[in-house]
Amino acid sequence: MTRKSILLVTVDCLRADHVGFMGYHRPTTSFLDAVAAESFVFPAAIVAGAPTYYSLPAILASRHPLALGRDVIGLAPGETTLQSTLKHAGYATGVFSAGNPYISTRFGYQQGFDKFCDFLDDAPVPLSQEAVEPDGNGFASRLNQKLQKSRSSLGLGIIYEELYFQYCQRISPTPDSLDALRRFPAADAIVNNACSWLGSVGNTPFFLWLHFMDPHSPYYPKAEALSLMRDDQTTPYRARYVNSYWNRSDLGAGRLSRQREKVIALYDAGIRWVDVQLARLIEWLRNANRWDECVFAVTADHGEEFLEHGGRYHPPTKLMEELIHVPLLVRVPNAPKKLNDAPFSLLDLAPTLLESAGMQVPSAFRGTSRWTEIQQGTSEGSAAITECIAGCTNPFRRDGRRGPRVLSVREKRFKLVLHFDPAQEFLYDLQADPGEHAPLHQEVQKAVRRRLLEQARKHLQTSSSDRDIQQRLRSQLRDLRLEWERSYPQRVAL
Repeated sequence: MTRKSILLVTVDCLRADHVGFMGYHRPTTSFLDAVAAESFVFPAAIVAGAPTYYSLPAILASRHPLALGRDVIGLAPGETTLQSTLKHAGYATGVFSAGNPYISTRFGYQQGFDKFCDFLDDAPVPLSQEAVEPDGNGFASRLNQKLQKSRSSLGLGIIYEELYFQYCQRISPTPDSLDALRRFPAADAIVNNACSWLGSVGNTPFFLWLHFMDPHSPYYPKAEALSLMRDDQTTPYRARYVNSYWNRSDLGAGRLSRQREKVIALYDAGIRWVDVQLARLIEWLRNANRWDECVFAVTADHGEEFLEHGGRYHPPTKLMEELIHVPLLVRVPNAPKKLNDAPFSLLDLAPTLLESAGMQVPSAFRGTSRWTEIQQGTSEGSAAITECIAGCTNPFRRDGRRGPRVLSVREKRFKLVLHFDPAQEFLYDLQADPGEHAPLHQEVQKAVRRRLLEQARKHLQTSSSDRDIQQRLRSQLRDLRLEWERSYPQRVAL
C-alpha cells in the first residue's frame, strides 16, 4: 500500500455542536461541511482529557493523560508519538501552533518534528481583558477608595461594581482594530507558514499538524470573519466590552447571560475564519497535486462552556458534554463514506490515522486502530474514558497538578462522571437528558451504573499497573531541570 501523507488539524475550544456537519444552524464551517460529504464523520468523538494539556497526549501519543502520574504534564522525553513514528519512517514532519503555551518545548511537543513553530516569541500582545484601573492619585481613584470603604454598609455593592466596571471600560484606550486586541496569531498566519513549509518538502510524504486558536478566549475574531457571519456592528470597543463583561468574577450566571449571545457570535466568527483558511490550504494542496494522497483529519482538543452548567471557558473542574464532545472528520482518499455513531475516543485517533495511511501502529500506543471498523461501518468501540485533575488551571506549577481526579465513562447512551474529592458520582441518560441537567437516582439503572463503575475501576488499575516508570522519571527530571534553570539562571549561564 502506498504511504499517504497526513494533515491533522486541531481547533482549540471547538465544540461539536458549533460545526455545520454536526447540525449547527449558523454557517461556521461551510468549507468543512462540503468536505464532510466525502469523509467519515464521527457524531460521538470524545476527548481523553480536558483542557489542552490533558487532551493532547492522547491525540499525539495515544496515551491517557494521567497514565504517567497526576503530576506529569505533556509528552515525556523520548515518548513514542504520531510524529516520531512518521519521522522515523521517512516523513517530513511539521507543526504550526498558534501561540498556545501548553504546546511548547516546555512540555515536550517539539519532539519528532523537523519544523516546530509555536509562535510564542512573536505572538501579538493585546491590551488586557481586565478593565484598566485609573490613576491612583486622581480624583476618580480617591472617590473609588472612599466608596470601597462604605459600599458594604450602604448595601451598594452591586451598583458600585457595575458603575466602576462601566467607568473603567470608558477610560480604557481602544485600539483601531480587532487585530490589536487579539492574543494569538490568526488562522491566516498559520496557513501562510504551513504552505511555505509544504512547498519546501517537495514530494516527500509529510505529517503536518496545525493547531488553531481563533475560537479561544479572549474572543477577537478577524473583521473579515465577522463580515462573513453578517456581523457588521461589532467594533473593537464593543468586542472588548463583551469580553471584559464575560470575564467578570463579580457576576453570577444570570447577569452574565446578558452577553452570552454576543460572546457566542464572536466565538463562531473565530470558527468561520479557521474554516476559510482551511479552504485556502486545501486549495494549495490541490494545486500541488497532493490532496488526493493525503489523509485529512479535523478535531478539537476540547470544547467550551457558555453557562450551560453555570460556567465559562474550559477549566478542569467538570467533564460535561460541552467540554468533552468534539467534532471529528476524517477524509481518506478513495475510501467510501460511512457513518459510525459509537463513541470514538481520541485515544484511538493516532493509530487509526496511521493504519489508514498504510503505516504500522506502534506497540507503545494504548489506543487501538478503528480503521477496519470504520470502513465496515460497524460499531465495536468501547466506552470513552476522559480524565483530568480538578482545579489544575496552571500546569506550569507542579503543586497545582496534584489535586483530585475527575473521570467520566461515556457510552452511546449513558455517561458516568466521578469526582474523587469529595467522592461523588453522577449517571446521566444522554438520550433522555442530553443537557445533563438531571442525574439519575442511585436506585435507577443499577446494572448500567455497575458496568460503568467497573470500567472506571479497570482504567484506574491499568493506569497504575502499566505505568512506564522510565518515562515518568524522565518527565520529572525535565521538570526539576527547568525549575533549577528558573531559580538559578546565573549558574545555568555559567
